[in-house]
Formats: sequence, C-alpha cells, structure tokens
Amino acid sequence: MKVWRINTRTKKLAIESPPDNWIPLGGRGLLARIMLDEVDPTCAPLGPNNKLIFAPGLLVGHRLSSCDRISIGGKSPLTGGVKEANAGGSTGLQLTYLGIKALILEDMPPDDEWQLIHLSSNGIRFEAANELAGLGVYDTALRLLERFGEKVAIALIGPGGEMGLASAGIQNLDKDGVPSRIAARGGLGALMGSKRIKAIVIDSADGQKPHIADTSAFRAAQKDFNKALMAHPQTQSYTDFGTSAMTNLCNTLGAMPTRNFSSGQFAAAEKISGEHLRQLLLSRGGPSETTHACMAGCTIRCSNVFGSENGDVIVSPLEYETIGLMGSNLDIDNLDDIARLNWEVNDLGLDSIEIGAALGVAANAGLLSFGDAARALELLREIRAGSPLGRILGNGPVTTGRVFNVERVPAVKGQAISAYDPRVIKGTGVTYATSPQGADHTCGLTIRAKVDHHDPTIQIDLSRNAQFSMAGYDTLGACVFAGFGFAATPLTIRDLLQARYGRPFSDNILQDLGRETISLEREFNHRAGFTPADDRLPEWMTREPLPPHNTVFDVPDKDLDHIFDEI
Repeated sequence: MKVWRINTRTKKLAIESPPDNWIPLGGRGLLARIMLDEVDPTCAPLGPNNKLIFAPGLLVGHRLSSCDRISIGGKSPLTGGVKEANAGGSTGLQLTYLGIKALILEDMPPDDEWQLIHLSSNGIRFEAANELAGLGVYDTALRLLERFGEKVAIALIGPGGEMGLASAGIQNLDKDGVPSRIAARGGLGALMGSKRIKAIVIDSADGQKPHIADTSAFRAAQKDFNKALMAHPQTQSYTDFGTSAMTNLCNTLGAMPTRNFSSGQFAAAEKISGEHLRQLLLSRGGPSETTHACMAGCTIRCSNVFGSENGDVIVSPLEYETIGLMGSNLDIDNLDDIARLNWEVNDLGLDSIEIGAALGVAANAGLLSFGDAARALELLREIRAGSPLGRILGNGPVTTGRVFNVERVPAVKGQAISAYDPRVIKGTGVTYATSPQGADHTCGLTIRAKVDHHDPTIQIDLSRNAQFSMAGYDTLGACVFAGFGFAATPLTIRDLLQARYGRPFSDNILQDLGRETISLEREFNHRAGFTPADDRLPEWMTREPLPPHNTVFDVPDKDLDHIFDEI
C-alpha cells in the first residue's frame, strides 16, 4: 500500500512508501499521525498549508460487513483543531483496490478554476470542472457517472463546500451510485473547496483487492464475526428501523433535542419514530425501502430509501440525527417535511446536524417559528443563494448565535451537539466535551450502557472507554454497528488483522489503536492552542435544567481535565 500525494497547485502526483510510523495505522489513526507529522497545527484551515487526507481503515478492501468506511480529515475549518469524518459507500473500497493507503491533497491553486481529479491504476489526471460549479451533489454525481461509467467511486462537494461554509461535508457514492454517504462533520467540504476540487473520481477497474497474508485464517475469523454480528439482537433492530430506532429511546429517556434543546421530550415523537417510519415506507412501497446497504457486503443494512406517497424518492437515507436536529429540534413532526429538508441539505453538501442546530438557534432569534417547515426550507434556499443570511446559517450554530445574540447554542469546540442531550446522557456529554473532535456522538456514544445516565460520578470511565473503542473502530474502517459482532467475539479483530497483514497484533488491539489515536489528536490540538477550557459543554447547559427530569450537566470540570491522564 502506497501514499499518493497530489499537489493541487502544480497538479503533480508523487507515489511514496509510507514511513514506518504510518504503517501500523489506518483510517482515523493514520489521519492523526499524518497531521501531526506534516500539518502545522497553527495553519489557516482554508490556506495552502492545510492538507486534505483520505485514509481507508486497516480492514477496508475485503467487503467485510460494515468495515469498508473511508476516513477523511484535515485541520477543521469549524473547530480549528484535528478533524476526522468518516463515511460508508464505495470510496474507501476503491482506494484500496488502487493500493492507496493514504491520499493527500496539498497546497492550493493560484486561480479560482474548478477541477476534478481522476484516479486510476495509470495515476491521476486533472480535468476542468467549471461546468459543475454551483451544481448540487445529485446533479453533479449523475453527470460524472454518465461521463466516467457507473462503476467508479466519487467523493464530491456541493455548493456549500464551494462557498467555503464551515458546515460543508464531502459526499460519497453508496453502492447504488447515489451521493448519499457524507463525511459530514467539521467543514471538510470547505477544505476540499479551498483547493478548488469539485470531485475526485476513483476508477479501480484495473486494480485489485489488497493482499491477504493468510486467506484461510481471514475467512475463518470473518465467519466467526459474521455469525456473532447476525446473532446480536441489535442487528435485527437496525435492519428493521435503522438509526431512527433511537427516536423513541431518546424521547423516553428525556434526551430528545426539542425546540433548540429547551426540552428533552417531544410530544409528537411517535410521528417521527423509527416504528412509524418503517410502517410508512412499507405502506408506500414502490421505491421506498425500509432496509438498505450503503456498502457492498454489509449484512446489517441499516440505511433506508424514503419515498413519497406519489412513488418518487425523496431522500436516502433518513437518519436519526437528521430526524432529531431537523425534526424535534425544530418542532417539526412530519417525516415528509423532514425528508425534504434532508434532501436540500444533502444536495448542498452540508451537515444536517450542523444546519439543524443552526436553524434551532435561528428560531430562538425569531428568524422562523418552531414548527414552520416551509420557512425552514426557505432558509435553506438562502444558503443555496449564498445570501448573507444563508452564509451565516451555513457556517453553523455558533456563527448564527453570535450574529443574532442567542446564548442557547448547542456546540462544543465550535461544532454542533448531535441528537442526544448531554444533560441526561451525561456520559455522551463527557464525550462531547473531551473528544478532540468536538461534539460528535460517533466518538463515544454511551446511551446503551446499563447505567444511571444521570449520575455524574460514573461517566468519566464510561466515556473514556467508549472513546477509545470508537477511535479504534474508526482506525479499522469499521462502522459502529460492526461493534455488535466484534464485542461478542473481540479476538476476531486481532485474528483478522494478523491474517490480513501477516504480523502479530495484541489481544487488546482495538483499545490500543484508540489510545494511540486520541493521544495523537490531543497533541495536535495542544499545538494548535487548545486548553482544558475547550473541553467544556456550553455554560448554559450547566445551569439550565432540562425538562422533564430537570437535570443539568454537572460532571465536575476537574474530572473532565483528567479523563486522559493515562495516555
């Protein structure tokens, strides 16, 4: 596996062997290592010294269920610190077929001409892409697939990334060629846009699967993993309901973001629940799908296709985070309305968590009424138009709150809190506060732990262990839901890696990778100027009780400051 280094100013490619300290890492861990080695932590995020990095995880390339995710990273335009965002789809798989361990985009062009980069076994070529400028991701992907064939992978940005909006992500094609898998968080789409790259087309037709050192051992470990994964009760739940299964759970616990995080329960939760979503799609039939795989070989199939009552596809997928941030958070209780908002955000290439949170702040500022889906859609079209108001909203809730003088801004390190209120799910609150990535539930969600979520004294260990595990999974390229199988057969991670690479790995490799990754990320942030004061939830969450339990976030600051002392 090689490192492909592309200079976006000179349009030259260098193919290199990775340094020794990069070889044991992949995905999120490799991103952190590369950034610490090569990116000045004090650089301007949208300047020439930042780098945009694509890194498949250590297990990517073999269609192992839920384990072909791509990690994308750089210095975040949103947080100012380290950022990794990962996604399913075909990008990671096809990069490995070209033998790419890391793809690094450097420098920036001297002009404003838009380009696309085509990758194949023959190397790279730049092509003019000005005709794609301003197009949404759906039209862009359609044109590129017509041009390059239906079997390519594509990573691309929408108008949000072109405008440099801090909520912009990078979209990736799912297995069906739909640009629905977004590396959403941290503004990495703006970073790609700063290098004037509209899309990266990956054609691995002449490539090959990564070498497996011991095929029989790999297949045996894969069989054990698949058996454990399919036997886990949560697997069937996510097959049936996807991530929207979290709606009723969060609402029951009183942790559902409602009316800009002013309440933890939504009176109309049942109307936007996973159960209602499933029944609605089953009744509509046609293109609607209650279960859908975003990656080839995934057996969980937690995605969905949301069709209208007229038989048209509205959006795919409709996920819990969007239901929470653009549904209950805005007091919108109609799944069709939420799905249409979701499509608009997707087409713009933006993070629905960030935009949903920004709209919640905007509602507090009087720019829309809670429950007004039509006005919410109008505001999304302001973003598309690039108006001053649209640019404010498109830069997320922190910018929106500052401009309109709203204190209740749900964000940490500049990044919006996702759809689990930390005053109730306090372990996740610790993750929001202390993760080097900012407020990101995928860095250590604790909602399924069998604990008293209100007890502030037990959350540090809970969050730390979850953060190590998730950083480990992100380094492997594994979806969080693969964890159901790995938790039941933990040594299969070791066995798969040993069989794949032909060298020994420790029994505790998942946690080892997680510790190393977070240590590297924290060091990058330290050099970027982060202090313990950045590892805090918003002050209003420590004094504004959340109904119905009337709890505040009360994990002591001194505990937050020492969560990672062991590394």
